[in-house]
Amino acid sequence: MPSYTVTVATGSQWFAGTDDYIYVTLVGTERCSDRTLLDKPLYNDFERGAIDSYDISVGEDLGDIELVKIEKKKYWFQDDWYCRFITVKNPTGDYLEFPCFRWLVDDKEVVLRDGKARLPQVEKTPIAKQHRRKELETRQKLFRWKEWHPGFPMSIDAKAHRDLPRDIQFDSEKGVDFVLNYSKAIENLAVNQFMHMFQSSWNDLADFEQIYMRIKNTISEYVMQHWKEDFMFGYQYLNGCNPVIIQKCHKIPDKFPVSHDMVKDYLEREITLEEEVKAGNIFLADYDVMDGVTANSTDPCTMQYLAAPVCLLYRNQRNKIMPLAIQLHQAPGEDNPIFLPSDAENDWLLAKLLYPHIRFTIAINTKAREQLICECGLFDKANGTGGGGHVELIQRAMKTFTYKTLLFPESIKARGMESQEEIPYYFYRDDGIKVWEMVKSFAADVVAIYYDSDKTLQEDEEIQAFVKDVCSFGMQDFDQCEFPKFLTTREQLTEYLTVVIFTASAQHAAVNFGQYDWCSWIPNSPSTMRKPTPTKKGEADVKYIMESLPDRGRSCWHLGAVWALSQFQDNELFLGMYPDEHFTEKPVKTAMENFRRKLSEYSRVVKARNEGKKLPYYYLSPDRIPNSVAV
Repeated sequence: MPSYTVTVATGSQWFAGTDDYIYVTLVGTERCSDRTLLDKPLYNDFERGAIDSYDISVGEDLGDIELVKIEKKKYWFQDDWYCRFITVKNPTGDYLEFPCFRWLVDDKEVVLRDGKARLPQVEKTPIAKQHRRKELETRQKLFRWKEWHPGFPMSIDAKAHRDLPRDIQFDSEKGVDFVLNYSKAIENLAVNQFMHMFQSSWNDLADFEQIYMRIKNTISEYVMQHWKEDFMFGYQYLNGCNPVIIQKCHKIPDKFPVSHDMVKDYLEREITLEEEVKAGNIFLADYDVMDGVTANSTDPCTMQYLAAPVCLLYRNQRNKIMPLAIQLHQAPGEDNPIFLPSDAENDWLLAKLLYPHIRFTIAINTKAREQLICECGLFDKANGTGGGGHVELIQRAMKTFTYKTLLFPESIKARGMESQEEIPYYFYRDDGIKVWEMVKSFAADVVAIYYDSDKTLQEDEEIQAFVKDVCSFGMQDFDQCEFPKFLTTREQLTEYLTVVIFTASAQHAAVNFGQYDWCSWIPNSPSTMRKPTPTKKGEADVKYIMESLPDRGRSCWHLGAVWALSQFQDNELFLGMYPDEHFTEKPVKTAMENFRRKLSEYSRVVKARNEGKKLPYYYLSPDRIPNSVAV
């Protein structure tokens, strides 16, 4: 009588084990096995981290095992179970692995195919084709699009984290609970006594040390010491939290009438401003997307204000990027002066305070929509764009957002920032290009394994349907989005995969994990301003500045937010780590090993570069880039 050995691996997460009934059915090309109970409840099988084996005898040979059906039935109460994989040893001694890596909840049935990836057009048997079709239909019902706000990309149809399919929920909801993490941050930062002191201004800039000094690091401490200096203002456009706004200036905009006479004392090469522009030494940071965005009005006792500034920056002879002129609103006029380094210290300082360091990415998970950026969420507590302004901001940004925006090398070139010789200290660019190339190489290796020609890709109905779905529904077919609806070549697929991996890992890491470094010293990056922008020079004094900066309560909310958002998750998986072996073929495993090796080598390069530096740049070191957005 033929006998099969079934080995079941349970996940190591908390509560991954189960006491429920587990049944298995082997589906072969000739016939199916009987539905077999693998373990009786309370017999200590299927415990967290366990690997359990069972022998199944059948009357006749089943043929080649194509599918394994697992069923979980309630014993006493519903007890979710996480199955990592199932291995089947057939009567001839051969082993087949069936990756699962999913939760079985309620009385659920899961059907697994073996771990060898196949394109839909090469599936041979009716059983495999039917299973593939049913699996797609099931997933389409689970993962539905829904519009969160008009003008936004579509998101998953789930109001709260608990409404998500169990397989894509976080292992521990506490780990991504913004309210809970916020409370931890406030406790760790020891700022509880200031939390409810809204409308209470700080006395002077040194007062901010009362909430800052508890947790320091190399960068945040250096920022506190040098934040007033112009070189620090310019440096943040290269390597701070928002390194994507600066661009080379090819012509002084008409809306920003800066003349040579205004700035001649700060031009070091003894040529005119126009000649500096032609020489590629002038840069622009333009926040036109902020123009007209509604300021936070959730607190009737505190008016809050936003600017929509434009700034001219200058690359001096030491290759430092320095601010040259700042205009706080888009339309020029007598009530919208151009602030210069030669102005009174407080005028120039206030102009830099009012220049926002806003990042144009939002957390893409449901928890953020549920607690962080929702109405009356944490974002409304302390941010000038809270109360709906952040929604307007994203809606406006989406009008110029395109697929090419996500092509990292292309986005760098589009802003004229690609030259290492001209701009040698743009580490965001340098590290980003390296990581992009490594991700692209990895994607190309995997694509080559499964697609032997462009024709094979064109005939893959599933990948083509996915690409069309993302453009037509995810991006709502916005006229300007330029997302592809069909992939013609393997190079296009490689690029598409690179965009997905890089955006969810490296790009997010670059703009997210430096928030505490650069924003914990509140005067360097205030989350809101409580005074309107000055309409003429000479109005600013220390009192005006302090009344403009966030009050004690909002400062603490802001500090708690940037601390919480800058932390890695427990058991964080970094770029290149793939503990769930969905692919079992050796060529793919080799590609993964090569990818990890390249990433490790570059991590060492970044570490060596940062040795002894007062301002290290490590946000795009591969060993600090999470695999996906998790905060």
